[in-house]
Amino acid sequence: MITAHGSMVDIPTPDGTADAYLAHPGGPGPYPAVLLYMDAFGLRPHLKKMADRLASAGYAVLVPNLYHRHGRAPVVELPDFIGPEDRPEIFEKIGPLFLSLTPDLAMRDADAYLRWLADSPLTTGGPVGVTGYCMGAGLALRTAGTYPDRVAAAAGFHGAYLASAAPDSPHLLAGRVAAELYFGHADQDEALPPEQIDRLEEALTAAGVLHRCEVYTGAEHGFTQADTSAYNAEAAERHWVALLDLFGRTLV
Repeated sequence: MITAHGSMVDIPTPDGTADAYLAHPGGPGPYPAVLLYMDAFGLRPHLKKMADRLASAGYAVLVPNLYHRHGRAPVVELPDFIGPEDRPEIFEKIGPLFLSLTPDLAMRDADAYLRWLADSPLTTGGPVGVTGYCMGAGLALRTAGTYPDRVAAAAGFHGAYLASAAPDSPHLLAGRVAAELYFGHADQDEALPPEQIDRLEEALTAAGVLHRCEVYTGAEHGFTQADTSAYNAEAAERHWVALLDLFGRTLV
């Protein structure tokens, strides 16, 4: 097992500096780059551990603080374990943060993250892999559709509102995607009901996007997040297998 090295870095964006966690194997590299989009709870120790696990497989992994316009991480203090009783108070605080991150702002930031990765001496400089969780799954799809020449593969897990009726729904970018995609949906997820799962599949198929969408039976929204009550160990390990398979085939 490769030992991962992690540190905080600062990334210049059009709207100020974004703090981010960077994990990579020991040694100078270069390594294929991965952009990891956080869930709504934000950049925190568990996401750093996820980045370390990806880095130990041979990747340079960047996890930006998507709420950087509101301060450095942690923008909202969180308990070590997020239980059902904690969620109302937490979402009262983080709700305005993720609602303020419009698609235009998020993709302006994505350009900065991708440029930073391409310029880093730790990376190969080629097209990257993107993975995202909850709100990050939609951002992964948006990034693949907005910067098709810079994304080789993108994955999303327990994604929220990936194919809604909104005029800016992520699935509407399917026709611009050149990357290979993978989505792991939770079957007990009010944020992605069956009709949206079907709509996403139909959009990707109609656009000719190489993709695979799977529904994880018995999984809740947030099943990959071990610091929350939604965690499902079996589903989380299944997600790692799928993600590493995707990146292993597409990133060089």
